[in-house]
Amino acid sequence: MNGVDPRFESPVDRTIREAVERGDFDDLPGKGKPLPGAGRIGPVDENWWIRGYLEREGVPGDAMLPPSLQLRRELDRIDETVTRFVDERRVREHVEEVNSRVVDHMRHPMGPRVPIRRLDADEVVARWYAARERRRAAARSPAPPPATAEPRPGSRRGWWARLLRR
Repeated sequence: MNGVDPRFESPVDRTIREAVERGDFDDLPGKGKPLPGAGRIGPVDENWWIRGYLEREGVPGDAMLPPSLQLRRELDRIDETVTRFVDERRVREHVEEVNSRVVDHMRHPMGPRVPIRRLDADEVVARWYAARERRRAAARSPAPPPATAEPRPGSRRGWWARLLRR
């Protein structure tokens, strides 16, 4: 045996031995594959199981943040969020929905204290219009000509370029 007194077998050991003899462990997923992270050199990440769960389930890492940090991150990314909206009415509705959550948080704060304030809908809409115009202008303008590495005729080359060209 494996160092265990053959005269005594605990109930757990007996149950495991019987399950192995019946073949209960033969069809387990991952059989024959190395354990995740086995043989890795370096410090052990104590949150490996959380990271694995989030990755397996497709949950964004932001979901694990406290509510105050989630809200702050959403406020910081408001311009990126509203770029996908096609009309001003939808932008204003989204800003109002976010502002209602800000007010709720201010009434009943949870998590670490971070600076949070209500959004000005007019400012967000103005930035949304400006970003929309930039995207339209970029779509209308032709692509710039590709840059060449060769110097223009008549231009002065640096001494390193002259030295390496010899």
